[in-house]
Amino acid sequence: MSKPLKQIHLAAHFPGVNNTTVWSDPQAGSHIEFSSFAHFARTAERAKFDFLFLAEGLRLREQGGKIYDLDVVGRPDTFTVLTALAAVTEHLGLTGTINSTFNEPYEVARQFASLDHLSDGRAAWNVVTSWDAFTGENFRRGGFLPQDERYSRAKEFLRTAGELFDSWHGDEILADQETGTFLRDAKAGAFVHTGQHFDIEGQFNVPRSPQGRPVIFQAGDSDEGREFAASTADAIFSRHATLKEGQDFYTDVKNRLAKYGRRADQLLILPAASFVLGDTDAEAEELAHEVRRQQVSGATAIKHLEFVWNRDLSAYDPDGPLPDIDPDLGEHTVSRGRAQVRMYRDPLATAREWRERAEANNWSIRDLVIETGNRQNFVGAPATVAATIDEYVQADASDGFILVPHITPGGLDGFADTVVPLLQERGVFRTEYEGTTLRDHLGLAHPDAETAGERAAS
Repeated sequence: MSKPLKQIHLAAHFPGVNNTTVWSDPQAGSHIEFSSFAHFARTAERAKFDFLFLAEGLRLREQGGKIYDLDVVGRPDTFTVLTALAAVTEHLGLTGTINSTFNEPYEVARQFASLDHLSDGRAAWNVVTSWDAFTGENFRRGGFLPQDERYSRAKEFLRTAGELFDSWHGDEILADQETGTFLRDAKAGAFVHTGQHFDIEGQFNVPRSPQGRPVIFQAGDSDEGREFAASTADAIFSRHATLKEGQDFYTDVKNRLAKYGRRADQLLILPAASFVLGDTDAEAEELAHEVRRQQVSGATAIKHLEFVWNRDLSAYDPDGPLPDIDPDLGEHTVSRGRAQVRMYRDPLATAREWRERAEANNWSIRDLVIETGNRQNFVGAPATVAATIDEYVQADASDGFILVPHITPGGLDGFADTVVPLLQERGVFRTEYEGTTLRDHLGLAHPDAETAGERAAS
């Protein structure tokens, strides 16, 4: 008996101004004007995508004590953008990254419950923790929580927000105009939470929203992050985009669900993926090479090498060989606010490996950075890309992908016009939205109001 075809989930990430985008391309537009967000969202909805995703930038990152001008320069507030997009879309899910280290459960719960109401049930929350004190300097908390405490706070933050969402069961509003009775229960929204990180009580003032709770996303790749996702999340982002790595991650995370009484279909795994399309595979490969050269200028290549070497390399020629000096293992870091720094846990081993690869392939510094960090996930003619995406999902390397185009806001248009119809012909992607909420799109159950109320009261 053959295995039934899995339905593919697709989402779109609106990228900030960084080295994955090509802001200098003549086709590129603004990364902050609402018209760009609206165009991007409407394209995703036209293609019947599940949701649009916004990342979060809480501080301008620095390199050598200066703002990293080749990277993010200004990112609008997540809730403001998503709320505005709710007014110009009807079906597309609206997912935003909101930090659990620097915010409070009550205010975040109010914002997401409000967004879910205003969008008729399309809100989703990507729960993240801060990882460095540098970002925390913008906030009173300071960001000095060690990793285990950050996850402890995040778990309690999410649990507390859930109690707030569930403090309304959904049947409290009577609004009887004849009797003048608005609420069946004057204690609607009452909550009490006492814990390690939060000690709050009162009445939540946003009634139960269409989804009950927003869809919960999580992005951690550490062991703690995987456990957090397995215990609480509806979907987890992944950076494992090759087939074998994707399958290993998929198996590992799905196998963690049983201990929390959850089924494999209750957590979706959605890697981020970039793409380049061409009329032929050869044309796409040529274009992909050109895009990578645009993404990584000589100056950008030096900056990326400094992530590993942890020292000023501005005197080196990006078109020349790698430095023969070793990385600086001191406590300081030349790059502040960049999560990539955490990827290189053994800088000496990474430098050794990169020198060997550069020598074997006759790569310059810029060549090395391009080949090790900016290769697109899907490159080819539309038929090739559609077949590859389908292969990955059917082989349980993912449940779908969050697509990251290199041009904003029109970079998704070609995928919507050429690849999506081929996936629809294969019978693995919807031709129309079949539900109204994001939970419907993702195949996730809606929280039962009665059960939710029991949880909140317990």
